[in-house]
Amino acid sequence: MKKSNLKRNTVLGVLFFLPVAFLLMLYPAKHNYIPLDIINENVLELNSFFSDSEEKIKLEEHITVLAFLGKQPLENTIATSNLKELVYDKFKGFKKFQLVLVAPRGTESQVEKLQKEIATYEDLRFWHYVYGSEDKIKNLYRSLKIESPLKDDLSVNDVFIIDKELNQRGRLDDRTKQQIEEKKPVISLSAYNCIDVSVIKNKMSEDIRILFTEYRQKRKGKFDSTTRRADDLKQ
Repeated sequence: MKKSNLKRNTVLGVLFFLPVAFLLMLYPAKHNYIPLDIINENVLELNSFFSDSEEKIKLEEHITVLAFLGKQPLENTIATSNLKELVYDKFKGFKKFQLVLVAPRGTESQVEKLQKEIATYEDLRFWHYVYGSEDKIKNLYRSLKIESPLKDDLSVNDVFIIDKELNQRGRLDDRTKQQIEEKKPVISLSAYNCIDVSVIKNKMSEDIRILFTEYRQKRKGKFDSTTRRADDLKQ
């Protein structure tokens, strides 16, 4: 009986202290938290675009992943599937998160086919398509800090993180620790290539998580902003 009680108490003790130990391991990370950089401001709102959604689709007050499908949306099935499986499915439960895909007016039937290709009977309430003229799409794209130009068909493999205040988020310094130690030139990250699975899984997912942490801390009144603006790099 004593052995049985001792065994039970040991198991209960382990179950109690494991979560505590885990929290203690996480605690130092809070002090090392660095907000995701604002690399560009005043991204254009979607006022000139329309959608099939009953609600008005807008960037403001949302954490948005913004993508450009182009004139042949079905040719971007791989990129769209990566976004669905590696980004949307991971963050769709977070408040005010959305994924917005931009396409030219007249591609609605292709987009409908694309939708059937990537998802069936799933919760896509926060997955939106918006449509606009070629000029409107180019204007929206020009309001972003970009790494690659739009292709002739108005598509691009890069996707962008836009915060609730219409700021574009990314990394002013995307060097690895080794590159910093070797004093390599500063390289920034303003967009995420959604064809490159490693970029989406290791960089973009981490950056979105950091952005949600920032807004959670702001709600609790615990946010101490050390976020750098693009001008800081110039200085």
